[in-house]
Amino acid sequence: MKEKIEIYDSGEKLAESVAKIIQQKTIEKQKRNEQLFIALSGGNTPKILFELLANQYKKTINWNSIRFYWVDERCVPPNDDESNFGVVKSLLFNNIEIYGSRIERMQGENEPHEEAFRYMEILSSQLPSKNSVPSFDLILLGMGDDGHTASIFPNQPHLLNSDKLCEVSEHPISGQKRITLTTKTINNAAEIIFLVTGEKKAQIIKEILKQEDNYLEYPSAHIQPTWGELTWMLDKEAAQFL
Repeated sequence: MKEKIEIYDSGEKLAESVAKIIQQKTIEKQKRNEQLFIALSGGNTPKILFELLANQYKKTINWNSIRFYWVDERCVPPNDDESNFGVVKSLLFNNIEIYGSRIERMQGENEPHEEAFRYMEILSSQLPSKNSVPSFDLILLGMGDDGHTASIFPNQPHLLNSDKLCEVSEHPISGQKRITLTTKTINNAAEIIFLVTGEKKAQIIKEILKQEDNYLEYPSAHIQPTWGELTWMLDKEAAQFL
């Protein structure tokens, strides 16, 4: 596994770096007449990225050479304020020229277990395969204040060890159901990027990256690519204890 740590002055600078990566990967795929398969996450830092892409990369990225998927989704309708898809639609998709067929959202309004199975079938039929598992070109991940990533929360070992591509999870406090990619699917990507900002996450970042204390209790510590690359993109506040 190749792992890198990059530290930025701000969330905006971090987002700019990710935008350039997406732009370059799109260009490389176009040269080979291939599609770029990306899985998106929710969170505040990705919101900065989506706004940046819509404002500054609207005309410089061939959006219809990208196929968009989701890392996780709350079990709510797409027009709900909590919908991860809804956020991306509002900030990005509504402001660029892209065919609806390029967007494969998790349908949070469906029965959770049926939707997890449906999405698993979509991934199996649409994505290229590596090691007999569907493989994304790029997965963008966030990390919560409790060390969770995707919708895999602490003390949910069945999600960390699942052989399925997608699972139903439950928020430990609200009990809200969610659909999530499993670590099996995430770790099979060609490139995984964590986007982490804020001082509240600094201690957990230190424990995970220095492998201290009970760091394996954090689901984010279990993102360990089977063959691809992993990059931790942090702002100065999140990286202050490194």
